[in-house]
Amino acid sequence: MQDFLLPFQSVSGFLDLFTLIIMEIVLGIDNIIFIAIICGYIPGKKEQARARFIGLTLALVVRVILLSMISFITQMTEPFFHLGHIPITGRGLILFAGGMFLIIKTTSEILHKFKVVDQEESAKSRKMTMGQAILQITFIDIVFSFDSIITAVGLSNHIPVMVMAVIAAMIVMLLFAPYVSTFIEKYPTIKMLALAFLVVIGIILTVEALEDAHILHLPEGVDIKTYAYIALAFSIIVELLNIRMRNVKERKLKV
Repeated sequence: MQDFLLPFQSVSGFLDLFTLIIMEIVLGIDNIIFIAIICGYIPGKKEQARARFIGLTLALVVRVILLSMISFITQMTEPFFHLGHIPITGRGLILFAGGMFLIIKTTSEILHKFKVVDQEESAKSRKMTMGQAILQITFIDIVFSFDSIITAVGLSNHIPVMVMAVIAAMIVMLLFAPYVSTFIEKYPTIKMLALAFLVVIGIILTVEALEDAHILHLPEGVDIKTYAYIALAFSIIVELLNIRMRNVKERKLKV
């Protein structure tokens, strides 16, 4: 117990904890968005809330398990084998699989929405069971958790700090996830924006996997995920302004 509390006996330990909590919350945004969209296809609000809670709880469990296997996780950044001159790492395989899954899944959802508008498909044709939703959420939890843990290791060397940060961030996400889900479902344009963001995240994960394999080479110091989050924040602000303007117009028309 004393060893666990040791990192929190200094100011630097608390600064590391605060920084990691913020980072974990930011990195968890894409996870919340994916869970919100998937749960939206489950019939019944109670079932949706239950699936959302289970999904985020699984994300917490997966992160803690990965933290307990930290030495193994760090080894997964080293090549398992080579295909010719291409090094294949465990991290690269996970990121590539997760990236392709996100690209295919969310692109399919976007196309489905166009087909619903064109009356080629029913809006209810994409309904899924609790089990199907949890299966997809679990897979994407593993992908996002792996990326999150690698980032945490780069910011702190103390396992207790990382565990506390992950738990605190997941509690925040559990509290705000219902509001995110409601907001996304209420405004179709926000949902389309969220789907487009997940496609971008899928592309980023794939690019990171290809960079691990030395197939792509990004300029040093370029963090494409940061650019993606900035673009998302800007797009959301613009869309919120548009929503506000539409609401004002609707109120004036009712007067």
